[in-house]
Amino acid sequence: MNLKDKVVLVTGGTGSFGKKFIDVALKQGVKKVIVFSRDELKQYEMAQVFTDSRIRYFIGDVRDKDRLYRAFDGVDIVIHAAALKHVGACEYNPFEAIKTNIHGAQNIIEAAIDRGVEKVIALSTDKAAAPINLYGATKLASDKLFVAANSYAGDKNTRFAVVRYGNVVGSRGSVVPFFKKMASTGKLPITDDRMTRFWITLNQGVQFVIDSLGRMRGGEIFVPKIPSMKVTDLAKAIDPNAQIEIVGIRPGEKLHEAMITEDDARHAVEFDRYYVITPEFSWWSHEMGTEGKSVPEWFKYTSDTNTEWLSIEELRSLVEEM
Repeated sequence: MNLKDKVVLVTGGTGSFGKKFIDVALKQGVKKVIVFSRDELKQYEMAQVFTDSRIRYFIGDVRDKDRLYRAFDGVDIVIHAAALKHVGACEYNPFEAIKTNIHGAQNIIEAAIDRGVEKVIALSTDKAAAPINLYGATKLASDKLFVAANSYAGDKNTRFAVVRYGNVVGSRGSVVPFFKKMASTGKLPITDDRMTRFWITLNQGVQFVIDSLGRMRGGEIFVPKIPSMKVTDLAKAIDPNAQIEIVGIRPGEKLHEAMITEDDARHAVEFDRYYVITPEFSWWSHEMGTEGKSVPEWFKYTSDTNTEWLSIEELRSLVEEM
């Protein structure tokens, strides 16, 4: 989808994804883009870099429905990237995560419907598939809300979809900056040497969201086909001479991540470079044509059973590009 002449709002717009998305949107000729976030310092710092007159900075919190109603006035597309996502912080502050990730999602839905927004895409996470930590559980609940919102909208034209993908290379709070910092000590702490993760670049994530905006009919969960990597290989890519120290799995952490579970697979359709988990609506039907096909029974898409893997050399190349 081309964003030319559209008014786009990005919640959590000062984050890694938001900055990259807004950069792409401006280059595509967006009419106006609104950065909606709660941190005035981050907005001030972002405004020193992004000086385009088409950008508006809107201080607000997704927990505040009234503020969302004001911000969504005249908006065509909403990209919902705001979340409390630090696993440990969510475990320690569970209801704060619920208020932002679940109540905030419902506020987004109601404001979008009432303000006549055309399309909403919510960013999800691989941790929402078969979740074992609170962050993943809140994002699963959020995904369910956004899918169901297409029925909740009634005769209104607002449509909602979800994009679910894995770890973003170099995003704020990711393991890459941490490993780079720790490399100076000569030791890299790894929770378990069997651990695997999905991996996607920031550019790929942004483009997948834009592509999904063009494909969505409402209710889909879009999942990109992306490579896996071994965390031990990432450590070797950053510093092949560092000593790897096994420190044990942290609370709420998985050995391997999933993006499509066996139960999801009953409603999943495979395309060349992505999957779609389709909604169970009576009004929703997808003409797969020659491009898409239903996945096999008991299919699952997990980081340890993936068919595409990043080598140490490929990981090093990605890290050096940051």
